[in-house]
Parts: sequence; C-alpha cells; structure tokens
Amino acid sequence: MARIAGVPSSKASLMVKAAYRFGPRMMKKLTGRAPQSGSGIEPFEIWAYQPKMMLGMGRFNQAVRKGSSVDERLKNLIELKGAQMIGCEYCVDLGSQICRNSGLRDEELLALPKYRSSGLFTDREKVALDYTVAVMRTPVEVTDELFARMKEHFTEKQMVEITAHLTLVNLDRFNAAFGIGAAGFSEGMVCLLPDRPMSPAEPASEGTVSAVRNATSS
Repeated sequence: MARIAGVPSSKASLMVKAAYRFGPRMMKKLTGRAPQSGSGIEPFEIWAYQPKMMLGMGRFNQAVRKGSSVDERLKNLIELKGAQMIGCEYCVDLGSQICRNSGLRDEELLALPKYRSSGLFTDREKVALDYTVAVMRTPVEVTDELFARMKEHFTEKQMVEITAHLTLVNLDRFNAAFGIGAAGFSEGMVCLLPDRPMSPAEPASEGTVSAVRNATSS
C-alpha cells in the first residue's frame, strides 16, 4: 500500500478522470493482462494531486516513448534494469510483464541481474546495460571508455534516445518514494526483484530474482 491514498475519481478533474478511464486499457495493451492487485494505475492516482504536473509528465513520457531509432527489446531491457536499480516494486512488476509480453523469455529475465556473464544477450545489449547501470547510479558514472564503447554500437541519435529513456526511468523514483507497491502484473510468473539495501546478515550477490514470484507480496 502506498504511503498516501490516491485522488478518488469522485474528486478528480475531468483531465484526471480521462487518465483513469484510459490508463487501465493502456496497461493491459502493454502487459497483456489485468493487474491482480489494485487498479494498476496507482502512480496516476497520486500524480493526480498535481494535474498540471501529471499532464507534463505524461507528455514527456509520450514524447520519449515515440522514439523509434532503438528497438523495443533493448528499450524494455534497459528500462527494467533501471527500475530494478531504483528499487521500485511497481515498476519491476510492470516491467517484467511488459518484457515478457513483448517476447522476452523467462530465462532472459532470470539472467538480467548477471547479464555480463550471460550468453543470452548480445554484446550490443551488454554495452547498453553497462551504460544503464552507469547512468542510473548517483552520481552518474559514465566514463569516457564506456561512452566510447557505446559509440561503437550506437549512432548519436540512438544514444540520445537511450539516454532520454533512462531519464524517463529515473522518474520511477517518484513511485519508490511514495512506496507504490506491485500491482500483480507478473503475479505467479518470473519477476525481477527490486534492489534493496542488504542487512548485515545477507550475503552480497550480483542480483536477486525469483523464478515464480507472487508480485503482490511484500
């Protein structure tokens, strides 16, 4: 449950009501299934306290996602990896199912936390994922060497689209800050788990996934 309740439809503006009406259809188109917990559009319901900001974020989101110089598989991979690093439960649940609905296999989702040593990703994808990790860190850790490797695989136009997409992914911090949980888009299926600070008793690892994870559990 999020840290604050969203704006109910009865108190929402006409613009927000329209987002509430079309949001679930958009999510179902992206994921191929309905959420198993809640409305599935919880971020919209919290953004609704600031309708003008909500509209601005929506326009930015739409503009970035209309980019077509980079293939959808790569964009889905870097978005899911970025969301995992931020620790957004809602986003990794949603992103895992978007990846699966777009054609990624469960084996590829399971391999994503250890992508560097996996044979399931191309060298091009591994460089983009390295770039994702570097961009999503605070402070940003994009070195000249990494940037040069990106230029070996991507044009300037593609690099701008990838970086803009990662800038969009950074907005997932909004969901993480408000504690917006998983909506169950990946319930009962393979789902990447968000990164979490380790307790002293936990061993270090390259990443954590659950082969069949109930995405509505805490």
